[in-house]
Amino acid sequence: MPAPLASKPTVVPPLGETDRYLWHLDSSDGGRHVWHYDRPESNPTPYEALWGPDEGGVKLGKQTVESKFMLGLPLPLVEGLEDPEGDLWKAAKKGYEFYKRVQGPDGHWAGESSGPLFLMPGLVFALHITQTPLPQEWKIEISRYLANVQRDNGESDSGWGIDTRGSSTVFGTALNYIVLRIFGVDPDVPMMVRARTTLHALGGCRGIPSWGKVWLCLLNLYSWEGVNPLPPEMWLLPDSFPLHPHRWWCQTRNVFTPMSYLYSKRFQQPLGPLIWSLRFELFNEDYSKIRWHELRNFVCPKDLYQPHHWLADLSFFALGVVEPWIPFFVRKRATDFAYSMIVMEDENTTYQSIAPVSKALNMICRWVEEGPSSDAHRMHVSRVRDFFWMGEKGMTVCGTNGSQQWDIAFMAQALFETGLAKEPQNISSATRIIKWLDQAQIREDQRWSKEAYRHPTKGGWTFSTKEQAYPVSDCTSESLKAVMMLQSLSGVPNVISKERLQDSIDFILTYQNPDGGFSSFEPIRGPSYLELLNTSELFARIMTDYSYPECTTACLTALARFSATYPKYRSSAISKAKQRGFQYIRNTQRPDGSWYGSWGVCFTYATMFALESLSMSGESYSNSEAVRRACRFLISVQRSDGGWGESFRSCEEHRYIQHEETSQVVNTSWAILGLIHAQYPELEPLRRGASLIASRQRADGSWDREGIEGVFNHAVAFTYPNFRFSWTIWALGKVSNYSLPV
Repeated sequence: MPAPLASKPTVVPPLGETDRYLWHLDSSDGGRHVWHYDRPESNPTPYEALWGPDEGGVKLGKQTVESKFMLGLPLPLVEGLEDPEGDLWKAAKKGYEFYKRVQGPDGHWAGESSGPLFLMPGLVFALHITQTPLPQEWKIEISRYLANVQRDNGESDSGWGIDTRGSSTVFGTALNYIVLRIFGVDPDVPMMVRARTTLHALGGCRGIPSWGKVWLCLLNLYSWEGVNPLPPEMWLLPDSFPLHPHRWWCQTRNVFTPMSYLYSKRFQQPLGPLIWSLRFELFNEDYSKIRWHELRNFVCPKDLYQPHHWLADLSFFALGVVEPWIPFFVRKRATDFAYSMIVMEDENTTYQSIAPVSKALNMICRWVEEGPSSDAHRMHVSRVRDFFWMGEKGMTVCGTNGSQQWDIAFMAQALFETGLAKEPQNISSATRIIKWLDQAQIREDQRWSKEAYRHPTKGGWTFSTKEQAYPVSDCTSESLKAVMMLQSLSGVPNVISKERLQDSIDFILTYQNPDGGFSSFEPIRGPSYLELLNTSELFARIMTDYSYPECTTACLTALARFSATYPKYRSSAISKAKQRGFQYIRNTQRPDGSWYGSWGVCFTYATMFALESLSMSGESYSNSEAVRRACRFLISVQRSDGGWGESFRSCEEHRYIQHEETSQVVNTSWAILGLIHAQYPELEPLRRGASLIASRQRADGSWDREGIEGVFNHAVAFTYPNFRFSWTIWALGKVSNYSLPV
């Protein structure tokens, strides 16, 4: 068993805590995750008056096993569970027997896909600015969550970081401190004193990064004079211009657009007693004497991950000179165009946008433009709850509205490849999975596709739910494979037709880039030098999409599986795409034999995928030096306990770093599966790794959550709590059936 973590001082939630036995998860509406609290009838402010009706009727029944599990509450005991006693196949079976218990009624698995600590503040700020009240239970549980994840490492590190594992930064500390003050937490409460001490030790809010500057401007806690220009006129450039926003990565342009609208309006909420007080609390100097224009490019070194290129600073200087001379009618036309993009984004995504940051900014824009009584504001309010997640530590915000599709696609493949899907007791579960996959596929392009510069969506699957409406190359590819695997089994209905699978193939083929790799949300649209204008300060490689080994492997393996079943459909295009993709995988291997992972931690993750690609091209340990180099890398980082454990720092520093504590069951699963894809000729390393996974299994068949599993933009941690089931079960089942190559 892993060594126990160092104990943290007892956490005292500043607003107390609610009764977790009164929380109910409704996951029945197309995969939406909506948490309801069963308030006493005597409460004068019904929960539903603010957040809509309990459409699923979850409060009428008992708290489900699914809800209890997500809340960290004891589950009902199951009699007669067999002890695997070291049998890997039995351990895999027992793992899935547990996992079925928390499968949603519609087939998917809910989960807390969180980690970043700057997402929840944005939504709270949007609600505060638009004067939309939060339920008191939310305030209580958000405050409890922030108390649980607050750092406790002395005066310089007792705030909050950019994510739950990072050390304190101005960005994380300031935003979350403001949230607590909005909720009414007194500034003299010990946790607030500690956080404020850290903030002041970091220099106060004068050095907050650009995204933080914008949020503080909206709250009237910063001056727009301290923000580099965000000109909406960028949208008026010719579409063919290399710097036009439609060529940027979709996540970046969806944040820039509402920011540029609000910047052009110089919008700030009215002053009030709280704001006056915060102006004193957040800064080390007299607010009225701050020389704002001198702070435009100043960022606290602790926050700075991606420094400005000199060309970006020169561009900002030029924009600052030119902006006062922009004619009013040009600014109005640009602002109107930016607003039209916001409206189309809202309507394409049922008012969720691509992620919480742009959703919160869009909500403020619609309120500013159309008012609190508008349908737009009402729709935005109705979708806020899709992002908030109630868990054992309290309430937080997920990175999107969930990871439903991503999780179910991997679990479906694990069931098939281990043989668990053929077990009679699992047919019902597999049938619910295929029905989920059926309803989750996007079957048309979005209403505002061309006008909003959206990539075609027909045939795709998203990371979360269909209505989120941003399909991804690897989510689509993994889902396509899951469909084809499950529909090949007797007892599982064939609900997705050949024509719909062809739509997915057409969709996947559009994602291949000139280098042969496949990107994530869109094919690369802009030149690589756009990255010189990355002024986020917080993230790397955000100005365009990029090719990734993980996305490329997903696409290649989906194309290979499809063409094996339907060899006549677009055979030439698929063959060429595969050959170019395989070459991309070979070209991106690092000298040590590994591949860098951009979406999971880190080298074990990407190396597993790359080896899967090479296996589809007929390469194995016996005939490929690239595969042998990859295997040598994986074996070289196996730990003495038999497992693998990789630190999140690998993502940040671009070199393999062992986990600070112990092996991780998810990293171990990835390494095992990579070696199996390679047809590694020795069984002992696989057995040792699988034995470690089995040894971590609890008596009920589950596994505990361990370290961070995911990452985005090289610097921000992201959790995938369901990975501890899909990948462990997959690895255990595969090792139990693994035969050494002859």
